[in-house]
Amino acid sequence: MAFSRPKRRQYSEEELYEYAVNALARRMRTVAELKRLMRARVEDPESEYAETLVELVIRRLKDQGYLNDAKYAAYYTSMRRDNQKFGSRRVVTELKTRGVHGSVIDTAIETAYDEVNEEKQAREYLRKKMMTKPKDQKETARIFRQLMRAGFGTRTIFGILKKWDVDDETLTALEGESE
Repeated sequence: MAFSRPKRRQYSEEELYEYAVNALARRMRTVAELKRLMRARVEDPESEYAETLVELVIRRLKDQGYLNDAKYAAYYTSMRRDNQKFGSRRVVTELKTRGVHGSVIDTAIETAYDEVNEEKQAREYLRKKMMTKPKDQKETARIFRQLMRAGFGTRTIFGILKKWDVDDETLTALEGESE
């Protein structure tokens, strides 16, 4: 089922503010995500009036504490670390796609992953995904790629595979893939 695009029309500041608050009530959002949502609703989003209107609403939400990228990044990072057991690289990529500024991301990642042992986190991730010691090269490659997608470093991944006594030939082949 396809959803229709929202009707573009002339919004007052109060109407756009209400829309933004409702969007934030559904889930936390970054400044960039909320701006994108509001621009999709206003008539002629490139106009100076629309840009000013969006910025006014964003400023108001920030002043009231409804919108804060630093809190969003900290919350999002801890949730992905604790619930999905993702590595820091995956979380950094996801926050970048959500429009969070680089310095905010660095602070959130540093705080959240400061005490985390990456190998232990990767093993918890494998346990959560019910992945066990690979039986052949194909399974080893699948586990390697899965851990890469989950945001773990190659040093950590190779450390786990070596402890599982994966043969050197397979590890060499995977090293070429990781570059």
